[in-house]
Amino acid sequence: MSVAVRLQGITKRFPGVLANDRIDLVVEAGEIHAICGENGAGKSTLMKILYGMQPPDEGSIEVLEQERTFSSPREAIDVGIGMVHQHFMLADNLTVLENVILGAEPSRGSLIDFATARSRLRELGDAYGLELDLDDAVGTLEVGERQRIEIIKILYRGARILILDEPTAVLVPQEVEELFRNMRELKAEGHTIIFIDHKLDEVLAIADTITVLRQGRSVARVKPADVTAQDLAELMVGSELPTPETREVTITDRTAVEVKGISVVDEAGVTRLRDVGFSVQCGEIVGVAGVEGNGQGELVEAILGIAPLTGGSIHLHGDDVTGWSVRQRREAGLGYIPEDRHRRGLLLPAPVWENSILGHQTRTRFLSSRVWIDEDASKDHASNVVERFDVRTPGVHTPVHALSGGNQQKLVVGREMATDCNPLIAAHPTRGIDVGSQAAVWEDLRRARAEGLGLLLISADLEELIGLSDTLLVMLRGEIVARLDPARVTPRELGAYMTGAAA
Repeated sequence: MSVAVRLQGITKRFPGVLANDRIDLVVEAGEIHAICGENGAGKSTLMKILYGMQPPDEGSIEVLEQERTFSSPREAIDVGIGMVHQHFMLADNLTVLENVILGAEPSRGSLIDFATARSRLRELGDAYGLELDLDDAVGTLEVGERQRIEIIKILYRGARILILDEPTAVLVPQEVEELFRNMRELKAEGHTIIFIDHKLDEVLAIADTITVLRQGRSVARVKPADVTAQDLAELMVGSELPTPETREVTITDRTAVEVKGISVVDEAGVTRLRDVGFSVQCGEIVGVAGVEGNGQGELVEAILGIAPLTGGSIHLHGDDVTGWSVRQRREAGLGYIPEDRHRRGLLLPAPVWENSILGHQTRTRFLSSRVWIDEDASKDHASNVVERFDVRTPGVHTPVHALSGGNQQKLVVGREMATDCNPLIAAHPTRGIDVGSQAAVWEDLRRARAEGLGLLLISADLEELIGLSDTLLVMLRGEIVARLDPARVTPRELGAYMTGAAA
């Protein structure tokens, strides 16, 4: 079989970090090739080099047995390489059609030739099982549909080699099955797919070949038939595959947060939450399941004080905080791990030590007076977070944008866990981190729960929700449609409730 991609001796250095250390990668044409590795192993950096987003310091790139040098993604696209990023790059206010052709519009004279574009996209959708209504506004679509748009975008631009970065991170089981069906159809038509994934059972289910990276080096190239998930975990991080299982009861009679019949209507007059009510006790983890875009984000914003309520009330430790500001709620002990670390969790140009107190900078322990930050205390706190949560950084003065995505996530989780918050809202706390780091986060959550933490857990990882939660709530179209016992429900049953297929 011919070789689609050959990377030899790829080396990439950043200040204080050797991201890629003489990595070799061979991807055969027409295969599905998985790249696994812990956070900071160099996976995303390697794919960004292949896609022309970053130049290598050393090494060579061959595509379809021709040596290439890319200085931009445009040059990679021109030779048939396309990349779907973990964070989708779509304009919510445009239609599916407009999003797909944006920047590559067919023209007839001085006008955009929408008829030709529409015909071409229908052909692509029919050929690869990626059917979409081209006139739908992207802002109204579910996450699985948005992902299909991203795939069609790169196919429309002529991609024969597809790079998918964490493609199942926010999908429910039924959507993962649909994605895998699409991937197999693309493979059957001769496309080559390279994908990064932390979910080892998925890697084993879909990949033809697996390359494992560790600490910036390629350490193994294996076939799924020859390894187990345990083998892959040990190759990646040298430890056993973790499980989120939590079954001992630690629930107390003290209420950490109580949500009483809240409703939220957005600026366009659309009801985002309708009569939502529940409570989280100290020592309890309440999990919230739902396909992305069904009110989970608005629920978090309502509890934080960002989204104004049109009805109902919110209580922290018995106090009605409905009229309190975000700062007042945070100072009262409300912790928050945001779902999007870049938009809501970090100041990327700022150093690690500043980010380690972000959102808690008004606490007395971080102030030398009423207005000035105590840098020494803040840096000591940052050093503690870095050590305790294994944040891999050259030092606390390193700007956060220089950290890998997984290490950024560990910094956010560590910041909230190390400041003794209660209750804590954790939105996708293990998204984008490796199995070793995932195990550490789960253990920290379990320990804090045993010590009396009340945790509202929102996650797309159904095994995580089922394993950690004491109670499971399912949200659909802004309402709680089910309260389930995690000891009795399976991921597939939970997915059916999330999509409305179950009563």
